[in-house]
Amino acid sequence: MKTIILACSAGMSTSLLVTKMQEAAANQDYPATIFAVSVSELILELEKTKADVVLLGPQVGYMEEEFKGNPKLQGIPLAVINMMDYGMMNGKKVLQQAKDLIGELE
Repeated sequence: MKTIILACSAGMSTSLLVTKMQEAAANQDYPATIFAVSVSELILELEKTKADVVLLGPQVGYMEEEFKGNPKLQGIPLAVINMMDYGMMNGKKVLQQAKDLIGELE
């Protein structure tokens, strides 16, 4: 079971994308826990949850370097979600991005 965390400005704008990613994971029989948090809650969440990958919403992509420097994210792949995939709510592609970062290729 992989844990994928999406972080955005309020934790709300990614909720539809999370649902689409969960549907894609179910269709692929891919065991994953996928949820969204706000960037302000991300570090607290990582204190209690072992994440396999963290994806940032495009609207907070400017924070990527800041998070990469945080000790709580050491060893956890981190990337910004492709803006087009985010805008189109393409759960399958974003799930694949997460799997690629984890090192699981199709």
